[in-house]
Amino acid sequence: MNLEPYIAVSGLPGIYEMVSNRPNGLIVSEIDSDKSIFCSVRKHQFTPLGTVAIYTLEDTTPLNEVFKTMLEQLVDNPPPGNKATKEDFFEYFDNILPDYDEDRVFINDIKKIVKWFNFLNEKGVLNISDEEE
Repeated sequence: MNLEPYIAVSGLPGIYEMVSNRPNGLIVSEIDSDKSIFCSVRKHQFTPLGTVAIYTLEDTTPLNEVFKTMLEQLVDNPPPGNKATKEDFFEYFDNILPDYDEDRVFINDIKKIVKWFNFLNEKGVLNISDEEE
C-alpha cells in the first residue's frame, strides 16, 4: 500500500494526489476526477500521507501499516461512523493498534485517520498487494 502520492491539504476536504510542484505551492488533483487545482503555500499546509506515523509506546507506526490493519479487520471490526461516541473511537483504535500512546494520540487524530481511511477505501485506493503479504 503506497500512500506517497496522496496529500491532505488544509482548508480542503478529502485527500488529493500531487500532480506538480511549484516554488509557491502545489498542483493537486482530486482522486476521482481529472480536475486539478493550485494550492498556495501561503494559504495551505500540506501533509503527505506517506510521512504520517502514529505514536506508539515504543516508537511510531507508519500510517500505511495502520491502514493495512484496518483493511484486514474491515469485515470483523468496521470503523465507527461519524456519530459514534469518543469511547467508540478509542475502543476501535485500541483494537487496530493496541500499543498506541494514549497520551500523544488524541481523539481528533483518530477521527482524522478513520476519515482518511474511509475516503481512500471508498475511492478504491487502498489494497494489499501480493508483494506486501
